[in-house]
Amino acid sequence: MKIRILFPLIIFLFSSITYAQDVAIPSLKTRVTDQTGTLSSGEIRSLESKLKSFEESKGSQVVIVLIPTTGDETIEQYAIRLAEESKVGRGGVDDGVIMLFAMQDRKMRIEVGYGLEGALTDALSKRIITNVITPDFRSGHFYSGIDGGVDVVLSAISGEELPPAVRQQTSSNDDGIFSGFGPFLLIFGFVFFAIIKAILHKKVGKGKSVGIMSVIVFLLSWLLLGFAAAIFITVIVSIFMAVPSGGGRGGRGGGGMYWGGGGGFSSGGGFSGGGGFSGGGGGFGGGGASGGW
Repeated sequence: MKIRILFPLIIFLFSSITYAQDVAIPSLKTRVTDQTGTLSSGEIRSLESKLKSFEESKGSQVVIVLIPTTGDETIEQYAIRLAEESKVGRGGVDDGVIMLFAMQDRKMRIEVGYGLEGALTDALSKRIITNVITPDFRSGHFYSGIDGGVDVVLSAISGEELPPAVRQQTSSNDDGIFSGFGPFLLIFGFVFFAIIKAILHKKVGKGKSVGIMSVIVFLLSWLLLGFAAAIFITVIVSIFMAVPSGGGRGGRGGGGMYWGGGGGFSSGGGFSGGGGFSGGGGGFGGGGASGGW
């Protein structure tokens, strides 16, 4: 009888736990993420520029996240989940800061990485929220409050002794023995393969020549550039080898392979400009402060 009475209660509790959904964590592709439409595009660009410049000079990553609500979680619980997933800050330095605002809940939090807990203490974080951000938020001046809070946060981090920021170089003398010879090798490679293609086609036929050249290209590329690059280059060369050298079938303007004009290869793919931000592997331990308005 007791089991029959408790069974529905157990099912209810289990269902409540099972179907309780946490609010999704946003993917931080920029330093300012606003899911609420609170900030204008100009305000977002201004904050983004300030945080980007600071990161390039100091190395520390500071991000601003505006969400509607944290749901059933406290803002502290949500902030830790966000920190663990985004990993803002440099790995090993742990110098990330997340300024989180749940606009519908009227709650905010400054989450501080391990490496900045000495500079951006819990007490200072609380004062920033109480004395700098909250007054502007209560009067509806959200951008002003966030911008002012950011200034104090960056000022506090600036006084901390941290490893210098390392800028990635687009070119370097340590790029390998082929550094600086890329265009020359590319031109030479196309000429070389065009000659070999013509010779092998005459000697052993088209099918065998494609197979022989593919094996040679794969082995050379593997030795010089690595396995993944070898596969990619081999595929490209195999396609090139298989294309008829004359007018052939289906060509436009007498060419077997053509570029542009709606066929063949088109630009516009690959990487897109704009973003480029990602967390660097920083760790968080719950330091910081929360507040409301």
